[in-house]
Amino acid sequence: MGNQCVGAIGGPYKQEKAHHHVGHGRDGGVRGVGHGQGQNQQHYRQQNVQERGVETTTTRTAPPVTMPKPRPVNVAAGTVLGKPLSDVRSVYTLGKELGRGQFGVTYACTNIKTGEHLACKSIAKRKLISKEDIEDVRREVQIMHHLSGTPNVVELKGVFEDKHHVHIVMELCAGGELFDRIIAKGHYSERAAAALCRTIVSVVHRCHSLNVFHRDLKPENFLLANKAENSSLKATDFGLSVFFKPGEVFHEIVGSAYYVAPEVLRRNYGPEADVWSAGVIVYILLCGVPPFWAESEQGIFDAVLKGYIDFKSDPWPKVSAAAKDLVSKMLKQDPKERLTAQEVLKHPWMKEDGDAPDEPLDNAVLTRLKNFSSANKMKKLALQVIAQSLSEDEIMGLKEMFKAMDTDNSGTITFDELKEGLHRQGSKLVESDVKKLMEAADVDGNGKIDFSEFISATMHMNKVEKEDHLAEAFQHFDTDGSGYITVEELQEAMAKNGMGDPETINEIIREVDTDNDGRIDYDEFVAMMRKGNEVPQMTTRRHRR
Repeated sequence: MGNQCVGAIGGPYKQEKAHHHVGHGRDGGVRGVGHGQGQNQQHYRQQNVQERGVETTTTRTAPPVTMPKPRPVNVAAGTVLGKPLSDVRSVYTLGKELGRGQFGVTYACTNIKTGEHLACKSIAKRKLISKEDIEDVRREVQIMHHLSGTPNVVELKGVFEDKHHVHIVMELCAGGELFDRIIAKGHYSERAAAALCRTIVSVVHRCHSLNVFHRDLKPENFLLANKAENSSLKATDFGLSVFFKPGEVFHEIVGSAYYVAPEVLRRNYGPEADVWSAGVIVYILLCGVPPFWAESEQGIFDAVLKGYIDFKSDPWPKVSAAAKDLVSKMLKQDPKERLTAQEVLKHPWMKEDGDAPDEPLDNAVLTRLKNFSSANKMKKLALQVIAQSLSEDEIMGLKEMFKAMDTDNSGTITFDELKEGLHRQGSKLVESDVKKLMEAADVDGNGKIDFSEFISATMHMNKVEKEDHLAEAFQHFDTDGSGYITVEELQEAMAKNGMGDPETINEIIREVDTDNDGRIDYDEFVAMMRKGNEVPQMTTRRHRR
């Protein structure tokens, strides 16, 4: 996200920084699910929002809560927020673009009266093609209002809706991402990591106490308010967040691959999943890589479900026993055995002046964090371009394609229907590829693909497999049309997104330029974009936004 504001629409399927990137964030760009923050943040969300259940159990106890009720969708009147239209420009001056995605743009903005610098996320209403899309926007606004005044949560300043857009004005976070601060400081210890973790888990605890379930915690969703040394860390992007009732069980798959809890993949989860995600962040902060790692999204999911946590490889032998104890208790496979956010904050390692040592961690940890954070920021930008290139007609076309393949009108597609349907559509996928697509899309393992699963998988195919989309993204960088992306061209493109430091540029060139000629040709670019995408990604409405 570079110098993005809270939830700037620039996150490649907020994918973005990473090797396996998938999905778009409404907040802006393409967001990805993949190797971690910098590397693959693979994002995915099943579109079946209606699938969220309301089963209750007696295992969780909490005081009753009255939650705001969303207004019914008023599609006929053309309103999203259900209130009179208003002009954001009567209060704010919109400035430079900070980020862009398929569904909107985030701008810097200034309060006309006070001169306060903020961020404005403008969502195009014409791209909200379903009632669920509208409810997503409405719920995000409600939750930001509900969390107003919460420490370390980005502050909502105002919401406007005109004929064509919904404008969400919020606090500007111009200090960069969580990992950027760690790398810039140089000195890094368990005590420093514990301080960051306290902030993150405090946000989780506060959200849960207000009956808000974030559902997409990851390092890139924590930004620094400004460049100052003592700048506060702010939680951003509540686009996947929901209100929950005590004991409520959720079923739709949402989140980002490296950070998703096993019970989410099993479609039976509650707010304990936020603690798992926070535990993954703690693990990364201590060793520089995620605990569950693979070269494909499906591989990551398999690792998450197996739950093996490596505490033997470097630098773990030198990490304190207290830190390992905390991580293991946050990453319990059984959510009932997992610590709550409140219990995490009481753990000896997490307490201020607690058991976390202040001795510097191994230098390799900083190096890994740096690679993890910036390793393919170029892919993040390329995915933003691809996100914008997927038209409304293409999205609607996917709906028609599903209907055509569902020959028995059952509402689901079998393997044979998928194979035959893809063949009729002119697909050249061999049977083994169709099987991979089927297996990846059929998340619930029932041998059939419902509409939400179909959209998730085919959105990825449309984005990353289409040559015209890849060519368009390549041309975005190759400004002189030479057929090569030079260091200078990459520097210019990255600088526009606040990522243009020479070291990051050199890292990208080293990683992508396989023939070592000092520039990136089209084949190298395509290889980068498809790396880690052997299995179609699980995208979501949110991540298409």
